[in-house]
Amino acid sequence: MLWTTWLVLLLCWGGTHGQEQADQRASAAGAGVHRTSPPVEPLDFGFVPAAVYATHAYYEPGAIGLLFHTVHSFLYSLVVPHYRFLYPLYLTCHVYIFLFLQPENVVLVLQWLYYEAGFLICTTIGVLFVVLTPIIGTCLCMHQRQRKNADCQRGLYTAALIATSIFIVLGVIISYAANHNVSAQVKSTRRLINTNLRDLKTLANNTPSQIDYLTAQYTTAKNTVLSDLDNIGPLLGGRIHNQLEKDVIPSLDTALRMAGAMRETKEALENVNSSLEVLQDGTVKLQNSLSGERASLSNTLSDPACTNGAVSPTCNAIRSTLGQLGVSGEFSKLPDVNPALENVNVVLKTDLSNIIQKGYSSFNDTPKLVKEQTRNIVAVKGLLDKIGIEITTYAKMIPVEASLANFTLFLNKGQKNIEAYYPQLDQMDFTGLWIGCVVILCLVVLVLAFNVLGLLCGTCGYDKQATPTTRGCLSNTGGNLLMAGVGFSFLFAWVLMALVTTLFVVGGNVEKLVCEPLANRQIFKIIDTPFLVHPAKKNFLPGMLFQNPNIDLTLGSMYRECYENNGLYHALQLETLFNINTFLNRTVLEGIQVDLRDVLLLEQAGRDNLMNFANSGLGNIDYEAFVAELNKGVTLVDLLSFSTDLEAQADSLPRGALENALKGHASSIRQIHREQVLPLEQAMSTLSQSIKQLQRTSADLPVKVNNILSAIDAAEYLITHNASHVVRKETKGYTDSLVGYFKQYTNWVKNSLTAEVAQCKPISNIVDTLEIVACSFIIDSVNTFWFGLGGCCILLIPSIIFSIKLAKYYRRMDTEDVFEE
Repeated sequence: MLWTTWLVLLLCWGGTHGQEQADQRASAAGAGVHRTSPPVEPLDFGFVPAAVYATHAYYEPGAIGLLFHTVHSFLYSLVVPHYRFLYPLYLTCHVYIFLFLQPENVVLVLQWLYYEAGFLICTTIGVLFVVLTPIIGTCLCMHQRQRKNADCQRGLYTAALIATSIFIVLGVIISYAANHNVSAQVKSTRRLINTNLRDLKTLANNTPSQIDYLTAQYTTAKNTVLSDLDNIGPLLGGRIHNQLEKDVIPSLDTALRMAGAMRETKEALENVNSSLEVLQDGTVKLQNSLSGERASLSNTLSDPACTNGAVSPTCNAIRSTLGQLGVSGEFSKLPDVNPALENVNVVLKTDLSNIIQKGYSSFNDTPKLVKEQTRNIVAVKGLLDKIGIEITTYAKMIPVEASLANFTLFLNKGQKNIEAYYPQLDQMDFTGLWIGCVVILCLVVLVLAFNVLGLLCGTCGYDKQATPTTRGCLSNTGGNLLMAGVGFSFLFAWVLMALVTTLFVVGGNVEKLVCEPLANRQIFKIIDTPFLVHPAKKNFLPGMLFQNPNIDLTLGSMYRECYENNGLYHALQLETLFNINTFLNRTVLEGIQVDLRDVLLLEQAGRDNLMNFANSGLGNIDYEAFVAELNKGVTLVDLLSFSTDLEAQADSLPRGALENALKGHASSIRQIHREQVLPLEQAMSTLSQSIKQLQRTSADLPVKVNNILSAIDAAEYLITHNASHVVRKETKGYTDSLVGYFKQYTNWVKNSLTAEVAQCKPISNIVDTLEIVACSFIIDSVNTFWFGLGGCCILLIPSIIFSIKLAKYYRRMDTEDVFEE
């Protein structure tokens, strides 16, 4: 058992303790913690080297299975039909009767008799058969009395004997098939034994490499943790940065937009100045041009041709519109914006955008700051290496290879010893069991031979006309052969029945008490009954392996786990004894201190710059005056419409010099519009856009600046005073992710130990092989043998009767029989 102990200890080092995890979950629930940890990257630990087992513990009996099923039905339905409902009590009675029977346990004896009633009745019948058959044979005598229906009786007896002989032949065939099945399965037995031993060797040989693989995969988790520790800045610092940026970045973005507004304000003010210059100079020139054109048009209308009665109304109408040719806006009266522009230029001498970018950079350097302030993780790396060394040392501390090598030598020695018995087993199977059973069956065949020969000779030599004293030699021979069969039946039937009874009692009880409960695994319920195997131990298996009988480990549970090809670790419930968390249940990061007070979002120069911009005088500009002048337009009338109307009026005049002169004036007015009015309108558009922009910027500008500074102050206060909460929160998440890698490793180890390491299918295969060999190969064949032979013995009784009856018709008598009227 030494190798078993070492193997058990070897497999235990990787267990996890579910109770500790349950306590941790309960503590978290009690504290009201509902935060979800960041997702942990799944690790790839590869595949544990798998063991391939060769044993297929499955047996399909084929055609002879019908005979096995018939025998089972006989035993289950007729001999012991009631045990199915009370099987535990049934088996317990047998255990106590044979192992723990005390004189005062009369109730157990009565219960045992009740459950064994079927066997007792059948055994009694067999014993009576054995006792009475030779007694009746010694007292046998014959007397024949001829009757008129003798031919009918002879035919009836002949048919009955033939039918009986056929059934006896079936019994012989059944017994022979059972005998042959035992011999035929010897090779299968040898194969099953060899494959089981080979699988046990595979289990022993593969387990060390599997354990080494589990141990080596600690490096995968450790390297991942070390990688995360090396990248603590981007990981932990990045998480802290992400948590703070939703409050910090918007404030800086607002300040940066205000810096852009400063530049746009300068451009707008410059556009206002340039546009005013263009408008002021242009309106003077336009006024002069329009005055000259108005005077020239007035001279044209003074032409004598306009006094003509037909033309006069048109000229008067044109003369009445001359006052519309003038300038509308007075841009020279608009206020000067140069003071505000000078103030903005002074503000822009300070590069606010660069100052804000420094704030961005200072905040974005949080990961670097975290890395600089957590240089103590070097000690953590040493701790991880130490844990790995401890795991490897603990695994190598147990002499696994030596123990498994001894176990392998034990298996090799056992296999050699078993193989040494193979020739003897083959010899014993052929010369002993097989020939012995054939000889027994030959005794029945001998009786059948006498019956068949007697029937042939008697039937062929029978003569109706011959009297009993004058019967022929062939007929007499047939009668003698039949009586010889009767003699041999009396001589051997009781011996065969004694053998049948013995095999029935032994084979039937083994089938009912061992094979059937072993097949449906009910036997484990009895064996695993607390305090049954050992009165002082609740569960004998853990008491034998671990000296702790209170562990809830039973043969039944172990068999089920091994049948599913799970690992010995799970099958033996070693997780209740050993725990790998003792290696990993240590604080990975202790006392991380991250100080963000050095983070400065906006320098004082930037603050002063914003305040100077707010006080630059943008709000003092009379924007209403600009809007009022811009709404007037450049001229009093649309010159294009005026020129078009003038041409239309000229067209209504008679052709001549006056018409041409008016059309010339219309063309001059269009030229003035094109060359002077259009540039002025463009300047007015630029001025309008700039004024609107300045209005938007200057609207509540001090309030906007104060809001920006307040937001930045709040963000800086958050960083310098409240970041500790964020740091603790994100540090907890970061350390949880590191611990998550180890949890992945321990869970993988546990799952591997449960399903892949030291898969104990060979152990359940031994039980299944035992059931196949002992029950399917041997007990089923033995039971089928006595079932067929027992049928032959029972049928020998009617065979004797019918043979005696027929012999009277074939044998030559010493005296004549008297016919009855």
